[in-house]
Amino acid sequence: MNAKLLTVGILAALAGLAGGFLLANGLNRSTINSLKTQLDQKKPASNSTSPQTGDMGVDPAEIKAKIAEADANPNDLTFQKSLGRGLYRFATIKKDPELLEEAKRLLIRANTIDPNDFEVIVDLGNAYFDTGYFRKDPASFKLARDTYGKALSSKPNDADVITDLALTYYVDEPGDLKKATEEFQKALKVDPKQERALQFLTATYVRQSDWANAQKTLELLKAANAKNDSIADLTTQIETKTYKPQP
Repeated sequence: MNAKLLTVGILAALAGLAGGFLLANGLNRSTINSLKTQLDQKKPASNSTSPQTGDMGVDPAEIKAKIAEADANPNDLTFQKSLGRGLYRFATIKKDPELLEEAKRLLIRANTIDPNDFEVIVDLGNAYFDTGYFRKDPASFKLARDTYGKALSSKPNDADVITDLALTYYVDEPGDLKKATEEFQKALKVDPKQERALQFLTATYVRQSDWANAQKTLELLKAANAKNDSIADLTTQIETKTYKPQP
């Protein structure tokens, strides 16, 4: 297997997530192990005991070396794409804004090489989203919206990306709840069981004190996934008619 390529595992395990800093707590250790396996490929035996990043089990020096290798091969689309996408996901798990910036830089480079690569466009939008979320930066949310818009220009009925777009309006400061509601509803017209759209549309109705629609959407969320972690909190807010901002 080409040592430049990230394993399928890390890409498959986290594919389709936006707002990685927002959702990272749901990620599992197998993703860390997948990245570590990639970094270990063709590594000299003498380096096998190199220091690791605590319980993450990935050596920062190995990540730095991979980034340097990507910089030395700036026209290698496959390398920029696979490493950028993998590092983006790892950055969300670590909640590491500096690593996120490196991932974003590689994704921008991949997007420059091939402006029509849908996966790169979406992940770049996700990276802008996370920058906006982590730094409370409206300009980054605007970049995320523009990037998701490019993705939707080629796949206008992608419910996941529509949901991502809606989230930029939901989490921005100040949020545009009217626009968020419209986009969440648009996503649900494409996929009535889109779980994130149901979850955050319910939360949007709660923020607007639209308790009737919040209850209806909560029931749809329960039907889609009764184990969704947000159900208990949303139920309490609806029953008490009290909006509780997230920390």
